[in-house]
Amino acid sequence: MGHRYPCTARVAGRSGPRPCTGAADTRGLCVSALADQQRALLDALFVWPSSDASRALLVQARGVGSRAERGLKAYQSNGHMLAERALRAAYPVLAQMLGDESFGDLARALWHAHPPQCGDIARWGEATADFVQVSEQLQGEPYLVDVARAEWALHRCAFAQDQDADLASLALLTTDDPQTLTLVLAPGLATLSSLWPLASLLLAHTEGSPSFAEVGAQLSSRIAQAVVIWRHGFQPRLRLPLAGELPVLCALQTGRDLASALQASTELDIAQWLPLAVRTGLVLGVCPHVAPSVALDGGNTGCAASPAQPLGSDVCSPGILSLRGDQIA
Repeated sequence: MGHRYPCTARVAGRSGPRPCTGAADTRGLCVSALADQQRALLDALFVWPSSDASRALLVQARGVGSRAERGLKAYQSNGHMLAERALRAAYPVLAQMLGDESFGDLARALWHAHPPQCGDIARWGEATADFVQVSEQLQGEPYLVDVARAEWALHRCAFAQDQDADLASLALLTTDDPQTLTLVLAPGLATLSSLWPLASLLLAHTEGSPSFAEVGAQLSSRIAQAVVIWRHGFQPRLRLPLAGELPVLCALQTGRDLASALQASTELDIAQWLPLAVRTGLVLGVCPHVAPSVALDGGNTGCAASPAQPLGSDVCSPGILSLRGDQIA
């Protein structure tokens, strides 16, 4: 599939630098002029088309001419390449589905419409799903929005705070009342429900199974799927949820004790699920349950060593992300 993305215009203007003349004020004026020029350069890198950016910067540079314009074009070109590399690292499946040329257009358009807000370029790109959702070129492929949301959750997992498993704490399940306990969940845990075969779309591109023919049939039949995303060690993981798993995970995420969380679904076979969850790093241990109001005041999920809040976006409870594709599709 190929789609062209016209870069989004973003016009910004700055007043010109104050002259560096005089005696007592010379140093302050020079500093102010330099700051104005630096701000103008940053603005110019994100203004499109480049002719507008060139004029803005040339005013600040007081007419140094074609040399400044060539330098600006070099900076802009480097910015576009950086944007594409960073976005491709976060959205490899989306890049495959769009194709190199269209994905490059998307990266450049996003760079201008939603420029980085911090110095860590790995944190840039969260707005991709919303940008895709309003794209006129992609209205015929709405499943791409959920693909982007899932990929950002996977990308985010890699930056979630490390947390060691405490398998010895599982012994509490045999001695304590489940109403006084809760489960310690993996860093970066996310759940995403979609109206489309989301898990199949992602796994077909990353694992080679199911086949693209099978995914195409699922798309035609509008097969809805959900995914569970978490990090096992240093590796982000994704799979289809077990029957009844999502309600239980969401209950745990919102701070409920283990007993009430298990009541959220009668379908989940805890004897099957818990060993799998522990073996794959989805559950890291057991800890005393703390009332949600206390947990919210303390900024964690009720465990002394709760996962850190993932980068940006909405959270189901402090520290853990929960997204529902059927609410955004």
